[in-house]
Amino acid sequence: MNRGVPDRGTAEVASARDVAEVAGERRQLIGIAYRLLGSVAEAEDAVQEAYARWYAQPPGRREAVVSPGAWLTTVTGRICLDVLGSARARRERYVGAWLPEPLPDHGEWAVGGRGPETADPADRIALDESVTMAFLVVLEAMTPAERVAFVLHDVFRYSFPEIAGIVGRTPGACRELASSARRRMRAERAPATSTAGRAEMVRHVKEAWEAKDITALVSLLDPDAVMTADGGGLVGTVLRPVEGGARIAQYMIAIADKAPGLRLLERSVAGAPGLVAQHGGVTATVAAFDSLDGRAHRIWVVRNPEKLRLWTPS
Repeated sequence: MNRGVPDRGTAEVASARDVAEVAGERRQLIGIAYRLLGSVAEAEDAVQEAYARWYAQPPGRREAVVSPGAWLTTVTGRICLDVLGSARARRERYVGAWLPEPLPDHGEWAVGGRGPETADPADRIALDESVTMAFLVVLEAMTPAERVAFVLHDVFRYSFPEIAGIVGRTPGACRELASSARRRMRAERAPATSTAGRAEMVRHVKEAWEAKDITALVSLLDPDAVMTADGGGLVGTVLRPVEGGARIAQYMIAIADKAPGLRLLERSVAGAPGLVAQHGGVTATVAAFDSLDGRAHRIWVVRNPEKLRLWTPS
């Protein structure tokens, strides 16, 4: 069954507007849900549930909805709020640090990663500043209501009265939520670095790592750099962030010694320069970077294989 499209029995009673307007909303809804949840699988599930609720309504009730897109956005937003509300308890049981699922460049999106639906370009999430690891990690520190208000208003340009209907608060309260989230984003994120400058930094890190040149690595890392890794308890990795450029460099060299045959590739990770480590053609690690004054300031390393299915064709 294609996500967001009714099965044959339902389609027989669906109006032409259902097909034209409702199915056409899927890309926008997936984009919203991914930014809210940080997981492609959870985003797809949330949107699928919204569509299921849409088609569960009697045809007459669906026809009475003035804007199916607005209805679906409201329902998707509420589903995501529920998921975010329970996420804290689930994250407490998670082994080690939890990081958002990194997205590959569209040209390298693995067709077999999530099923045949991912082959459709319309189903892919737009890669922009709002899906970088640095952005998503700050979103993780927000309350569910802050996150919804900020993403819908600042990224997707929904009005506060529209957002109020999703989070169940007044438009004024939603404006305050978005302002609070905006302040948090400004406080937590490093000053922007050009894509070219970040790509050069990542290239030098790759070269130093391959050469096992610890002196060069230390020079490329901010003294206060922090590296966070996510293995989900499924593969070996550090369970707590590694702090300090020197300690990170030592850890990277130790990994290089223990992983012969590992191939490092420069790749776009969630729309920004990053590194991918492959072993036998299978992606084992995806690393995203944030820089400060030309050096790596934050490194996010995703090793949980459940979060790397889009990176290796099955």
